[in-house]
Amino acid sequence: ACRPPAAATRRWPPAMAAGGRLPSALPAARVRAAFLSFFQQQHGHRRLPSAPVRPRGDPSLLFVNAGMNQFKPIFLGTAHPRSELSRYRRVVNSQKCVRAGGKHNDLEDVGRDGCHHTFFEMLGNWSFGDYFKEEACSMAWELLTEVYEIPKDRLYVTYFGGDSSLGLSADEECRDVWLQLGVPASRVLPFPLKDNFWEMGDTGPCGPCTEIHYDHVGGGRNAAALVNQGSPDVVEIWNLVFMQYNREVEGNLLPLPQHHVDTGMGLERLVAVLQNKRSNYDTDLFTPILDAIHKGCGAPRYQGLIGDADAGRVNMAYRVVADHVRTLCVCITDGIYPGLSGAELVLRRILRRAVRFCSEVLRAPPGLLASLVPTVVEVLVFWPTLVLLLGQVMNIINENEAAFLSSLERGRRVIERTVQQMQPSTNFPADVAWSLYGNLGFPLDLIDLMLEEKGIRLDSDAFNELVQEDAKVREAQGAQAGQLEGTDMHLDVHSLAQLRNDNVPATDDSPKYSYKLGQHGQYEFSPCQATVLMLYRDQSLQKEVGAGQRCGVILDRTNFYAEQGGQASDQGYLIRLGQQDILFPVESVHLCGGYVVHEVTAVETLRAGDQVQLFVDEARRLACMTNHTATHLLNFALRHVLGDRTEQRGSHVMAERLRFDFDIQGPVTVEQLQRVEQVVQDVIKRNEAVHMAEVPLALARRVQGLRAMDEEYPDPVRIVSLGVPVETVLTCDSEAARQTSVELCCGTHLLQTGAMEDLAIVSERQLVKGVSRVIAVTGRQAKQAREVGQCLAVEVDSVSIRMKQRSTSVAEMQNLSKEVGQLTKVRITTAMPQWQRKELQTILKALQRTANTAIKKLEMQQAEEKVQSLLTKHCNQPVIIDTVPADSLSILMKVVNQLCDKSPGTSVLLLSPQASGEVLCACQVSKDCIPVFSAADWAMAVCTQMEGKAGGSPVVAKGSGNAKGIQGALTTALEFARSKL
Repeated sequence: ACRPPAAATRRWPPAMAAGGRLPSALPAARVRAAFLSFFQQQHGHRRLPSAPVRPRGDPSLLFVNAGMNQFKPIFLGTAHPRSELSRYRRVVNSQKCVRAGGKHNDLEDVGRDGCHHTFFEMLGNWSFGDYFKEEACSMAWELLTEVYEIPKDRLYVTYFGGDSSLGLSADEECRDVWLQLGVPASRVLPFPLKDNFWEMGDTGPCGPCTEIHYDHVGGGRNAAALVNQGSPDVVEIWNLVFMQYNREVEGNLLPLPQHHVDTGMGLERLVAVLQNKRSNYDTDLFTPILDAIHKGCGAPRYQGLIGDADAGRVNMAYRVVADHVRTLCVCITDGIYPGLSGAELVLRRILRRAVRFCSEVLRAPPGLLASLVPTVVEVLVFWPTLVLLLGQVMNIINENEAAFLSSLERGRRVIERTVQQMQPSTNFPADVAWSLYGNLGFPLDLIDLMLEEKGIRLDSDAFNELVQEDAKVREAQGAQAGQLEGTDMHLDVHSLAQLRNDNVPATDDSPKYSYKLGQHGQYEFSPCQATVLMLYRDQSLQKEVGAGQRCGVILDRTNFYAEQGGQASDQGYLIRLGQQDILFPVESVHLCGGYVVHEVTAVETLRAGDQVQLFVDEARRLACMTNHTATHLLNFALRHVLGDRTEQRGSHVMAERLRFDFDIQGPVTVEQLQRVEQVVQDVIKRNEAVHMAEVPLALARRVQGLRAMDEEYPDPVRIVSLGVPVETVLTCDSEAARQTSVELCCGTHLLQTGAMEDLAIVSERQLVKGVSRVIAVTGRQAKQAREVGQCLAVEVDSVSIRMKQRSTSVAEMQNLSKEVGQLTKVRITTAMPQWQRKELQTILKALQRTANTAIKKLEMQQAEEKVQSLLTKHCNQPVIIDTVPADSLSILMKVVNQLCDKSPGTSVLLLSPQASGEVLCACQVSKDCIPVFSAADWAMAVCTQMEGKAGGSPVVAKGSGNAKGIQGALTTALEFARSKL
């Protein structure tokens, strides 16, 4: 890793020429283009676009953090044999990467030196079972020394030196390749496992790597001793990984069935080398942004200072803001918005870190961060989506900055209030700091800084205990999730390779689409007969599994739907032919590399070669079909109502309901929700035919207005079109696809929309700013939701009518208020159309306000009547002690308050017997009598006499007791008052 020098340095020194000078500085755009062109034009690589930084189907990652992420299915052998992925042999691209959070986290290092970033571009070339070490090293050397003309005497290469504990010898094959390419032996250096062995994770594909390092100083010296030593003078620029092993769960390494090459070279660091810069921030990838920061904040110009030389951390602030705004732009355009969990939470921290450096160090006005977005777009013009979403990115950054600044102000007030209430010489309470951090997103280092300014310390021990408790909870949740995942029967890379080597054919799952409508409109699912080809248990293929054992069953054909495309898998059972009374339940179904694996607990011995018959749970399948077609229709309706920029962000289809996530600029209104449901219901009423056909992927992608998620599809791919034949939407100039729902989809669907019967959106909420999630139900559930909503609306109308009659009874109005509260709870917890839920929310809130106002007004009226009576009875007395009828403690308190207001200098204590046998007590002491006379002590003395309790302040107090002691209480009240006055 690149680190700043240990000693304070004013600025990175300029690079010096060595036995050959670097060519004229290349602009970053030309550096990137030269890399892509070299592999594409000269070495036959297929150029691929960057994947979005939101990982695709990989819950183990917060962000795409390396170029290889999108190729994991190839390394793991799980790519579908008909997918584009399976046909890749040698490819090249520039991948957008974010390293912040998770295993690779450079966030806290950003700004401290000149080479760490949260967002960067990874230039990479890959070979999937094609070329290996010799070709990979040769291409890399040719590009660096002949295309980029980097002097050879500035380059050093490393290779894996072996590891005896793993039984791995040194990678002498790699060393010999470099020597044959003419690299001097003194510059070909062996290093151990931690430096030159790359692993995807705790398990999975891995292998030795060779790294190319660059000496910024040069001058003919031998800098071998500085390689991999953290020196800023000698830095790694390219890593070539040779994936030839698989790390098993037990930790042992097994050779992979196919060898792969995975290389990665950071564009920012390469550009620094080619532009003769010691810091990435001095390249044209950053200087325009740094200039824009200077113009926007008026701070001194960026000078590249680091360490102690960077007074006030101004230069560090420049680097932090420049880096973070690039990350924000890329993440937001790829659909990751600042939020409260996962990648969204990390992005929120990045934004808040940038805002703090803007406001606290650079003293910039609010809005600086968003104002940098156009400059970032100019610098990163290679990524066209940035240009399209420029305005949206600026809005999201501004809104989140405003929210954070507001949180900072609230946090400061909490700290001030807590400090005022603390005893001298005590530490700041850990629970308050933890609440500020967790609930307001208040940075911990800022809490420390503010407390330090006040000469106070945080209770670090208690705070660390809270951190550890939180970590344990998260670890337990992760372990639980891991246990659940561990029950899945996903084929490992060796088992997949063995199946292919043994010529076991991929599962024919086309029977899952074999269903039709019967004469009476019911769905008829065709039976399916199959042969057991192999069994899978304990990460190994087996020919036989005994009774009671859980296993994966691989068949030659199946009518079960494997979980994919957001649709839950089928369930059901299989039987062996001739044994109809013995059922093998199928609990879930997975697709791995073209093989469909049925998760089964064997009730009897099951063997390869057994003939079986498959029975899908038809009710569950039909419910999934209904909800999947409804999901497509909902996608279309949302775009139709909210606009074409409403993009799908994810979906999940289950038998019980469907979930759909989408981009949205603002809150969805009641009217929009109603219109979306109406669009869906219109299509249901028309009973449109659902057309499905498999077509070549390239042809499918030319469909006008096609709605498709950013994911891998098999080739040929299945198109699902509602109401319009597939042949029509495939016509080059056809606009028909824009008028209906047309999507690429491997799921199972209804044949006609009428079977959906109805759709109701029962929930809609924003996951993060800019992304909303709806949950919908169909059929009988939707009709039931509407009925519940209508019944609740009738009850709300009834309460509204009764409230308008303006009852003169406090009790009646309180009962109405309770009814409103109960109806509010029902509205929150019961499934009903979301538009109606929102409407009723508005009405119920208004009714609650009306009830509260009416109760208060009635209580004031009653209190006024009693006050007049008491004033007449106790004219100009310094103490009033009496009993009065009052329906509630609230009314009694109002009587006391009004008495004291109208008779200043008078202290009042009133008791009110209730029908229940309880006695209410309220008192107020004249401020002239404090501190000698305390209301809290007065009420306590009186209520104790009635075997009750009381509490309050020196001025006002209240309590209650038992009616049996009321006479004694009145005597005690008078004696107590006399003793104090």
